[in-house]
Amino acid sequence: MNSGSKYQIDMCHGPLFGKIVRFSIPLMISNIMQVLFNIIDLIVIGRYAPHEAMAAVGSCGPLINTILSIFFGLSVGANVLAARYIGAKDRVQVFRSVHTAMAVALYGGVLLAVVGILISKPLLIWMATPESVLPKASLYMWLYCVGIPVILLTNFGISLLRANGDTRRPMIYMIFAGFIKVLLNLFLVRVFHWDVAGVALATLISNIVASVLMINALTGLRDSSRLFLKKIRFYGSIFKDMLKIGIPAGIQGSLFGVSNMIIQSTINSFGSKAMAGSAATGSLEAIVYTAFISYYFSVISFVGQNHGAKKYKRIIKSIFYCLILTSATGIITGWSIYFSGPELLKIFNPDPEVVHWGMIRLKYVVTTYFLCAIMEVFSGSLRGLGHSLTPMIVTMLGACVFRICWVLWIFPHYKTMQNLLLSYPVSWILVCIVNGLIVYFICRKLFRDAAHEHHPGYGLLAAR
Repeated sequence: MNSGSKYQIDMCHGPLFGKIVRFSIPLMISNIMQVLFNIIDLIVIGRYAPHEAMAAVGSCGPLINTILSIFFGLSVGANVLAARYIGAKDRVQVFRSVHTAMAVALYGGVLLAVVGILISKPLLIWMATPESVLPKASLYMWLYCVGIPVILLTNFGISLLRANGDTRRPMIYMIFAGFIKVLLNLFLVRVFHWDVAGVALATLISNIVASVLMINALTGLRDSSRLFLKKIRFYGSIFKDMLKIGIPAGIQGSLFGVSNMIIQSTINSFGSKAMAGSAATGSLEAIVYTAFISYYFSVISFVGQNHGAKKYKRIIKSIFYCLILTSATGIITGWSIYFSGPELLKIFNPDPEVVHWGMIRLKYVVTTYFLCAIMEVFSGSLRGLGHSLTPMIVTMLGACVFRICWVLWIFPHYKTMQNLLLSYPVSWILVCIVNGLIVYFICRKLFRDAAHEHHPGYGLLAAR
């Protein structure tokens, strides 16, 4: 019997709605707790360090996301492949997927750490980081990059457990690591006054703890998903498929990162208080994002497993339920945070000017974040179906290129923060429309092909 079976959810049988909720809630709790821990980081650094330190940590966010995006995309590829082969009950390919994924995390993490250390300061300079902030931002980036290997091991481990239907143990492990991070932050920043260095070291240590727990869970499994440390290696065909799915997902994330870096560099032009307000608001945005992004990962796993099992009606239902749930989550959390905005922002920094800048961002980004939620579920649906290149191209044109064009051509005519941030909801609407249509046509083709094979999944879309 699989030692992890009590944590796993059967995605291919039984009522879907309740299982999606059961799968998503631990993801949501884990993600929100991680954001709350990060918010506590900013509160600690905002209260016990100069505002330049808070600006330094906040300004590194887009750069960190850009550096990690390719490999986080590959972890999505690992999730899709493992889920597909688990659904198809192909034990050999599940084994190969698990060990290839961990090889990518280990060896790729070391390579990425070296590259990140070398390029972080030049990129911060390119982002027009103010001279008063640059030294602290550079130090934070260097220390953060040292921990990239363990970050990737943790991320890939979470993806593999998620493909098995297990989101409870990753939640427990990440919350435990988060508490360690908070305690270390309070100690290193408040007691030793290490500001950004203390935050970075606390992050590194907590990530080491999380990666050890995640690897222990994988090595304790008793089915084909079990990890054997001595058997970690690349399997050519699996690695190729992982790249095929993961690189477009990673490039998409990187493109978002690049466009956000350009927007961040424009925000930097408004001064350090605007940067601090944006950093504080970014943490509140992250609560909304991590709440609804759980349905992105849910739809990848549910669609992936049912695609492998050729249960096409369950694919359609999975997408529909995830769209409903993610939209409701985005609207409720987004507007709740907006109405509580002034009080929440004062927790980070009581400066009225910092709060003013933060409220502008809340108004234009957080209240419309449910559009991003819908966009993510459509992208996850396509990836679960094995179409990773399509959402990348659509997102590249509809969101990333569009935002860059907005900054270059529209913003110069109306140089306000409001005009700059309006690029977010407009780009989300464009991508939602196009990806939604693509999902419809791909699913319709899937059912037509199934009709020729007389598969029992046929019938739902053909009747429309």
